[in-house]
Amino acid sequence: MWTDVLLLANLATQPAHGYELRQRVERTSGYALSNNSLYPALHRFFEAGAVTRTAQPQEGRPARHVYAITDVGRELLHDLLAELPDELAADEAEFLARVAHFDRLTPAERLGVLDARDRALSARRTRLHGLARTAPAEGWARVVLDHVLRRTHAEQHWVSALRARATPPPREEQSR
Repeated sequence: MWTDVLLLANLATQPAHGYELRQRVERTSGYALSNNSLYPALHRFFEAGAVTRTAQPQEGRPARHVYAITDVGRELLHDLLAELPDELAADEAEFLARVAHFDRLTPAERLGVLDARDRALSARRTRLHGLARTAPAEGWARVVLDHVLRRTHAEQHWVSALRARATPPPREEQSR
């Protein structure tokens, strides 16, 4: 689903043909999409009415298709951004794809996404603490578990910082 978020968010900025869209997604997210994930997604969006597809003639070459988001696509994008189901919240790409587009969400919707990620991180920490208790103290597995625990703890602090940034101060504080 994170690929859907990134594709629709990029199309919401301006129409693009497949190759251009792939390049833009990589430039804005760091994720490289293959044609095997790009074109089936665009086809699904077209079939669902989320994007339009217009053939653009090219001299000496087959026409290329330019995709543009529709109102249905904008609604779909909003729904994808605003909802982070618990089963997806543990996936870093799913979470980051949404955070990258927090400007499209209300403060309450941002907090919902952050809450889902925080629940996933808390569950991960609990699981990792249990695993670390049974891992040999001198083994490499313990080194890895300790590292992942530190990263998880650091991300929880980052999510807390995002939470503070995601909600604007009350009106009276804004005017001071």
